[in-house]
This record gives sequence, C-alpha cells and structure tokens, in this order.
Amino acid sequence: MQTQKRDVSRTDWVVALEREVAVLEEVLDASTSARRLFEGRIDSEGYARFLAQTYHYVRWTTPLLEIAGTRMRQSGLHPALAELLVSKSAEERGHERWLLADLRNLGWPVERVEATPLCGAVKAYVAWNQFTTQEGVPTAFLGTAYVLESLAVRRAGSTVDRLISAERIPNIHEAVTFLRGHGDVDGDHVGALAEVLRSLDDPEEQEVLIHSARTTRLLYPGLFLER
Repeated sequence: MQTQKRDVSRTDWVVALEREVAVLEEVLDASTSARRLFEGRIDSEGYARFLAQTYHYVRWTTPLLEIAGTRMRQSGLHPALAELLVSKSAEERGHERWLLADLRNLGWPVERVEATPLCGAVKAYVAWNQFTTQEGVPTAFLGTAYVLESLAVRRAGSTVDRLISAERIPNIHEAVTFLRGHGDVDGDHVGALAEVLRSLDDPEEQEVLIHSARTTRLLYPGLFLER
C-alpha cells in the first residue's frame, strides 16, 4: 500500500497545482474588476493600469528564470528542470516589450509606465520570487509559472476577443499583443511544464512548488484592486 501511494504522488502531484489555478479562477470570477477585463467591459484607463502592473512583474521573469536555472545547474540536481528553467528564460525574453508597445498604443509612453508605482501585490510577488530564486529553492519559480501560464491559456484568448468585440477602448486592436501572445503559446508551455514536473518525486520539493503556486494565486487578484 505504501508503494502505491508513492507512485500516485510521483505521477499525480501536479493535480495540486491545477487546484491552485482553479481556485484563482473562482476568486477572479468573483471580482467585479477582474470580470470587467475578462468580459471586455473594462475602460481604457483600467486596462492600461492592469498592463502597467503586469509589466512591473513580467520584466523580472527572464532574469529570475536565468538565476534559478543557473543555480539548478550548479547543484547538479534535476538536470531536466534546470534546462527547463533556462529554456523558459529564453521563451519569456522580451515579453515586457510587448506590454510597453501595448501601453504606448493606449497613449502611455514608457516614462509614464516606469513611473507608475507598483501595487502591493506586485511588490510582494517580485520579492517572493526573488527570494526563492536567489536564496530559496530555485525550482519554486516553476510553481509560479504554472499558475500564470495556465491562467493565460484559460482566459487570455477569450479576453482578447471580447475586448476587440466590445470596442470600448480606442485603438484596442493594437493593444492586445501581450494577451494574444500568451494565449497563443502558453498551452504548449503548460503541457511541457507539467510533463517535466511529474518527474519530480521529492515530496518536500513538490510542496515548495505548490506553496509558490499558492502564493501566486493569493497575490494575483491584487492587480485588480481599485486604487
């Protein structure tokens, strides 16, 4: 019986990450502000604020993945995960420029974006992931990535369609590069990530990734708090 439990843990523990994604969706669906975005009813200022806050955390994705991948390589443990972290750093490179382009097409020059104060959720997100990648367990960032990429797969494409259909935001056709890009590609990324993560059979490391996913799930709705 004990062997059977270990086998289930090795193959199915990623289900716990899926649960975090599902809970995040429920929370966002209960948020009036988040629903405005997903349903295409958000106004130009609200959409620009969302993109600006997104920029402030996305800009950290590539450097944090690089640091995490380098630490994993140096440890000699889980080479497949180390290579996944490094390859994901390359995949994410430049995505912050998509956000800057979208914001520029909404009338926000880069100076305004850079000067926008980080909301509390983004500050906490950046600090948490800096800690795990630089000093904690570097694979933890993959828990964060799993939640955000899964959310993009489930919501980004439909959000783009509704924003364009609603036509509430001037020049919206030229301001959905980031959402469209993530909705198009993250499906393959999530599948590949899940496959590699299933090879991680250390319960303590699994718990670290789940904890990071849960932290992301708790912080992300803060992007939609009215300010």
